[in-house]
Amino acid sequence: MTTVLDSTIRPERVRGRGAVSNTVGRYEKLTRVLLDDGWSNSRQAPAARARKPVWSEEEAWDNDALPPLRTEVTLDATRTIIARNQSPDLSFDQSINPYRGCEHGCIYCFARPSHAYLGMSPGVDFESRLFAKPDAAKLLARELSAPGYVPKTIAIGTNTDPYQPVERTMRITRSILEVLRDFRHPVAIVTKSTLILRDLDILSEMAEMGLAKAALSITTLDRKLARAMEPRAGTPARRIQAIHALAEAGVPAGVMFAPAIPALNDHEMEAVLTAAKGAGARSAGYVLLRLPLEIKDLFREWLDANVPDRARHVMTLVRSMRGGKDYDSNWNTRMKGTGPYAEMMARRFHMAVKRLGLNQPSRPLALGKFRRPPQSGDQLALF
Repeated sequence: MTTVLDSTIRPERVRGRGAVSNTVGRYEKLTRVLLDDGWSNSRQAPAARARKPVWSEEEAWDNDALPPLRTEVTLDATRTIIARNQSPDLSFDQSINPYRGCEHGCIYCFARPSHAYLGMSPGVDFESRLFAKPDAAKLLARELSAPGYVPKTIAIGTNTDPYQPVERTMRITRSILEVLRDFRHPVAIVTKSTLILRDLDILSEMAEMGLAKAALSITTLDRKLARAMEPRAGTPARRIQAIHALAEAGVPAGVMFAPAIPALNDHEMEAVLTAAKGAGARSAGYVLLRLPLEIKDLFREWLDANVPDRARHVMTLVRSMRGGKDYDSNWNTRMKGTGPYAEMMARRFHMAVKRLGLNQPSRPLALGKFRRPPQSGDQLALF
């Protein structure tokens, strides 16, 4: 019997990853699939297999013969580091992403389709073939030093997580924060990782000057669900602890319930907000599940594999909030959706925020303290 899989990686190798498959990106001219024609080495006699160890996916279907799928990191030779946007429904217009791709592997991540621009799959490639920007700090210092630069809050973690596992050794995010501190430039961070606590020395110093705030993205308090949806991110309990540690260090901390997924995690909205408030969160936000481009197929695959009993119901409710489609990219509604279910979700959020005392008026991050630190060879100031 011949088996064809719409993927470029054996399903046995994606254990511990978020995506179930690795479909070829939308810009590729050729489509590649896996084919098992029944003649794989897994069907050979044990003695024959022992004579020739197999490590090629083309040679074997047998899970025991395949090496584990490892994360690869490529250095990104980008020439600019500050990205700008003009989206009317985003709270920032400047951002920095130290990495492309994200090992956390969140199945719902709206950044997945960007990997297709690199000739890779938004599926498993997105979470296993990463790109790092080692010159980010140097590029940032150069851009902030430009004569015409006007300071505006820079958001970090808006596309991929700045504190994903590779940051432990590469320390690119930390180097960026060091530059922002030296320039007294405001920054807002969103992450799912407690690795942010490593940089409390910088963040607390900046927060004291009104230059820093951070938010932890928490989608569920159910550790089992989190493990399936976001397999290599920090556990929900540790993220709550990170909010507490940030607050204790004087860094304004918030929580993002994002994405809210109907019939899967939306019932936990109030519990997540309550837990975050108890840990010291001052602010909160939520975003409805977004399924642009390849994500809709990846997410449906994930539903069928992990919650088959609810898969159809989840997608029916998603479409009820997207005008009958899997996704509607309209600027004004893409974050919250439309229709009765979306309106009910919005009411629940605002009632919980009001009850908990979140999102109270606060002082915005300081822009007036921006300065260009003196460089070697600069003329000394007279006063």
